[in-house]
Amino acid sequence: MADDAQVEDLLNQKNWQDERRKLRDILLESGLDERVKWGKLSYALGDCNVAIIYGMKSSCSVGFFKGSLLEDEDGDLIRPGKHSQAMRRLHFTSLEEIENREETIRRFIGRAIQAEQDGLEVAFSEKDNLDYPDELLNALDDDPKLAEAFEELTLGRQRGWVLHFSDAKQSETRSRRVDNARSKIIAGKGRNER
Repeated sequence: MADDAQVEDLLNQKNWQDERRKLRDILLESGLDERVKWGKLSYALGDCNVAIIYGMKSSCSVGFFKGSLLEDEDGDLIRPGKHSQAMRRLHFTSLEEIENREETIRRFIGRAIQAEQDGLEVAFSEKDNLDYPDELLNALDDDPKLAEAFEELTLGRQRGWVLHFSDAKQSETRSRRVDNARSKIIAGKGRNER
């Protein structure tokens, strides 16, 4: 169960206060357990993450960890990024929009809970099909310490770095990204970790 002070801190953040509270109420009514994970309000069924609330610059959303498995006949769920294999989100720009779409939100929460109860798993097909850019391969060949540290990263962290490096269009940018990432990789950190 989440620490009340942490929950209140998240609910009182500057943006999307009313929207977060409404989404939280809906999620709690579903019987999910509330936790604070990754600095966000997260909802689980037992030990399995089901949903999470995001407050972003231009919208607030509820994300479903196995959203790619959920039936989405109307195309309501949005993929958060081009490399997202599992997560899907419902975005909202106002409290009124959440209230008007409450039935849709509840339907997806029910589907997400059912997916967990049924033991459905996302097939992460892209994790084994990473294309290492030449700039990273060269850096790993030239720097044994970096190569060893990269090899010790979790597969998820490796994937995050490879995608970050590969997304750059120019070789110079890819090389710069690899150079800038060196200290974090050696520290065992992923791209979005401090």
